[in-house]
Amino acid sequence: MRKTTKTIRVDYLARVEGEGALIVKVKKGRVSDVKLKIFEPPRFFEAFLRGRGYDEAPDMTARICGICPIAYQMSAVHALENAFGVKVDGQLRALRRLIYCGEWIASHTLHVYMLHAPDFLGYDGAIEMAKDHRQIVERGLQLKKIGNQIMSLIGGREVHPINVKVGGFYRVPSKHELKELAERLKWAREAALETVRWVAKFDFPTYEQEYEFVALNHADEYPFNEGRIVSNKGLDIAPDEFDAHFAEEHIEHSNALHCVLKERGTYFVGPMARYNLNFDNLSPLAKEAAFEAGLSPVCRNPFQSIIVRSVEILYACDEALRLIDEYEMPAQAAVDIEPQASIGFACTEAPRGLLYHRYEIDDAGIILDAKIVPPTSQNQKTIEADLHGFVSEHINLPKPELTWKCEQTVRNYDPCISCATHFLKLDVEQG
Repeated sequence: MRKTTKTIRVDYLARVEGEGALIVKVKKGRVSDVKLKIFEPPRFFEAFLRGRGYDEAPDMTARICGICPIAYQMSAVHALENAFGVKVDGQLRALRRLIYCGEWIASHTLHVYMLHAPDFLGYDGAIEMAKDHRQIVERGLQLKKIGNQIMSLIGGREVHPINVKVGGFYRVPSKHELKELAERLKWAREAALETVRWVAKFDFPTYEQEYEFVALNHADEYPFNEGRIVSNKGLDIAPDEFDAHFAEEHIEHSNALHCVLKERGTYFVGPMARYNLNFDNLSPLAKEAAFEAGLSPVCRNPFQSIIVRSVEILYACDEALRLIDEYEMPAQAAVDIEPQASIGFACTEAPRGLLYHRYEIDDAGIILDAKIVPPTSQNQKTIEADLHGFVSEHINLPKPELTWKCEQTVRNYDPCISCATHFLKLDVEQG
């Protein structure tokens, strides 16, 4: 019998951030190999931090990502405050939560409208989609802009903010400045609600797996900055226990390390993990919108992550309005910091999922060692597992449709490859 080989090649997958490749091999009707190949050069941020003052960490780590700089700054400041035995609370803590709301709104909206929705509507990108859905795309752009405005007001600018410091901020906004922002957020909340309703109408492939979801969990709030690291399979640890339970592995086909649970291997971080582990702490409006969209408190279909992200946009708008309504300008923009030789740990919830920072500091406040584990490093093996599972279940799809669905499977995770180290090449070989 003549052996046939079918190759599906995507030379540039533009609607993700970063550079990499993907190869799926199918032999005799079965998936034999899946590799998520990240070839973007390593960026060595952990090495850059060594020998620098602790107070430089927030500005340096913000440069890791232009889309989610707040996440890197917040993880850095929390880890360093943990090292120095400092607790930031009250309105300074609330402002940190508010600036995180801005980042979630901006990042999630970019993904939902510009990167992911075209997959469901059959467009190559947002520009093509805008020709037929101009008002929808304009709504997305305005919604993202409001998230950026929150980051600009509190962080000093929207890309690589400069107002975040260990202990708090260099400057805090006035009550009047935040009230002006609240008027725009009221529109954003309605726009976010319409976003949930819009994406809920998409046609979702049937695909579910028994994932191990991992996220922060906080007794009183949907997690941004603080909480314990939990999973739906029994994990429940403090951030300073991260290294005891998680391990980074070098994989030959990737310049980004793969992070796995030592006990069980592959796990899943991000909006779906947060949603499944923290549904009860969503605002009433966000819960109602989720139910209206057809979700239950448990969602295991990664293609429905676009609904979950939209619910988180709505939550972030709702939470931002609550924080602004309760805001009183603090007497000081930051608490005092006294460096000491120590090791500090922290995890926060970046838009794409759990982000871990660890720093070792000397008596002079100089960073001796740094470790950063970004969300995409943690999701890489899960993405590969999803591709293996999805292709196995849909192996007889026509070539163009299978290619499209493979790309969409990757984009379900909104991977940020630059943070971990644009998938650029997809090969599906059949023989």
